[in-house]
Amino acid sequence: MSEAFGTPPVGSLRSPVMIAAFEGWNDAGDAATSAVEQLGLVWDAAPLAELDPEGFYDFQVSRPTVKLIEGVTRTIEWPTTRLSACRLPAAAQDVILVHGIEPNFRWKAFCQELLDIALAHEVSSVITLGALLADVPHTRPVQVSGSAYDQPTAERLGLTSSRYEGPTGISGVFQDACVQVGIPALSFWASVPHYVSQAPSPKATLALLHRVEEVLDIEVPLGGLPEQADEWEVEVSQIAAEDEEISEYIKALEERDEADEPLKPASGESIAAEFERYLRRRGPKPGDSRR
Repeated sequence: MSEAFGTPPVGSLRSPVMIAAFEGWNDAGDAATSAVEQLGLVWDAAPLAELDPEGFYDFQVSRPTVKLIEGVTRTIEWPTTRLSACRLPAAAQDVILVHGIEPNFRWKAFCQELLDIALAHEVSSVITLGALLADVPHTRPVQVSGSAYDQPTAERLGLTSSRYEGPTGISGVFQDACVQVGIPALSFWASVPHYVSQAPSPKATLALLHRVEEVLDIEVPLGGLPEQADEWEVEVSQIAAEDEEISEYIKALEERDEADEPLKPASGESIAAEFERYLRRRGPKPGDSRR
């Protein structure tokens, strides 16, 4: 069961669009959840509801945290999925943000709880945001793939039909659940270079926010994200320049990108092999006394 905070009341939002991102498998470099956090910050989001985590999460995997209030009172914060509402006077619609954690259990029930909230607030459409590790160079514009609920919308947004078959995450499951009950649903996935997958990934976050702008047809305040994205690219380039093997690899990715070769998600084997090469390069050198 979800816990509603009572503000705003059901029916008070104007044909809201629900924008959702989930931590975990769906969120390389924290790019997607960072996008939702940015939207909540600039749009002054108000708490709307949160899902009861009991039954959805393995608390030995996603542990609750203890926090101190004024250094005295201890409070427990449980890992869960939270929803917030954003009123946008300058836009034709309001927005409901979903910042979630991919559940460990009962995915169908999890999606149903989100759908119940969406239907109660008469959500007009859903946008799920995600990020994936891929063989892409950090020096090029971020590739954003995705899918839409119908072909005309896909063509309008420049989305190519996905031919992917294989494991999916909660974002894909929730998108399908929305379509099944008649709620139009889109998904956008930003490609994060697998050789620099650690968070944050501001360049990928920025690319996702540009897509949100495109769909909602309003300007999204970006704050310092453009500068952070530029600094991130410069920093990664500087680090890569110190490693000949990585530099050659990035150059090969750039050449492939110029040839317009199709994007390929990085396989687990390729990422593992790259990590092993990294460890070997950072391993003890002959005559090195460090342990």
